[in-house]
Amino acid sequence: MAVSEIQSVPIGPHPDEPHPRGFNNRLNWLRAAVLGANDGIVSTAGIVIGAVGATGDRNAIMIAGVAGLAAGAMSMGAGEYVSVSTQRDSELALLAKERRELRDEPEAELAELAGLYAAKGLSDELALEVATALTEQDALAAHAEVELGIDPDDISSPVHAAWASMLSFTIGALLPLSTIILGSEALRVWLTVGVVVVALALTGWVSARLGYSSPGRALARNVAGGLFAMAVTYGIGAALGTQIG
Repeated sequence: MAVSEIQSVPIGPHPDEPHPRGFNNRLNWLRAAVLGANDGIVSTAGIVIGAVGATGDRNAIMIAGVAGLAAGAMSMGAGEYVSVSTQRDSELALLAKERRELRDEPEAELAELAGLYAAKGLSDELALEVATALTEQDALAAHAEVELGIDPDDISSPVHAAWASMLSFTIGALLPLSTIILGSEALRVWLTVGVVVVALALTGWVSARLGYSSPGRALARNVAGGLFAMAVTYGIGAALGTQIG
């Protein structure tokens, strides 16, 4: 594209990639929600299919599934909270350090910012001009973005991620649990497998869309992993049920 053509393009966000403020935090809890739903589907399906392999008692299967759902949801929520809290603490500590450096060594920080832009391909003169303009506007935001890869106005939220993970795990877990409890004894295993395959295909597609990747591989991985988990747990349940019985 020629320079004249570039200059004629309106300045502003690309219509296909708006990336509004808060996009990173939103993407964080969306990721937690998708992973939580996926784990809820696979782990609970494994538990109830394994229980069916061991016993035909509907109450025992329901107890095992509900216990797995509750334990998994609490574990996912707590784990996501701890993980994102650690990330948030690191981000806040880095921002605090940057604030101190900007207060105590403003000239050195300006030179550092100019050097970062120069390393990206700008001439030294242009890099210094850009660094100066951004420093005058918002020095912390400029350094945080280029040096740390952090948006000070979009810090990760552990509470949002934890709730998203816990609720999505519960919703995902309810799919195989309700199917195997409500289905007829003759068909419940196959109905559960079918529901799980469809649900995992959906979560695989969503995760691929969030990551801007091709959905084919994500769907195949998700479905294959779920089928493998159910086959293994059913085999273990059948073997243990035979031995105990």
